[in-house]
Amino acid sequence: MELASTSNVGGAKFNTSNFAVSGAGDVTVKSGGIDLTDEVTGTLPLGNGGIGSTTLAGANIPAINATNVFTSPQRNALAVDNDLSFDCNANNNFKATPSGNAAITFTNIPDGQSGYIILINSGGHTISLHTNTKADANLAATVTNAGTYILSYISDGSNVFLTNSQIIA
Repeated sequence: MELASTSNVGGAKFNTSNFAVSGAGDVTVKSGGIDLTDEVTGTLPLGNGGIGSTTLAGANIPAINATNVFTSPQRNALAVDNDLSFDCNANNNFKATPSGNAAITFTNIPDGQSGYIILINSGGHTISLHTNTKADANLAATVTNAGTYILSYISDGSNVFLTNSQIIA
């Protein structure tokens, strides 16, 4: 069934011309999506949950305005970036095996992002630091030696600050 062009559900007013409800509360979003014009609070009756609910069709949905406790790990695979230019929008954790001399560089640097880099410098290639990559005076010289290292980093929105392990393998 089509809903009226403007509906008030659970105290929230929104334009419903872009979606339809059928069966037992299934929502079909049409082109343009849902245009919320007021803050949604409470639970909208959309099947097994809804906006403001902690579940939707039986899945947990973290709240964006609260501290969340996750019962399962939130993770993704390491991003492989062998040229040592790490895009912070791509991932938090990286793995790199340079094939030649390179500078550790970060792009799309957000404030507060942190993560790890597994650096496998098996060829003993010269590693340097880009001007936005900050570390102690010995880091580049240390990771230039052939070996595997773990680098940790945190950013302040402009620069990325590194620490490193000694040779691991």
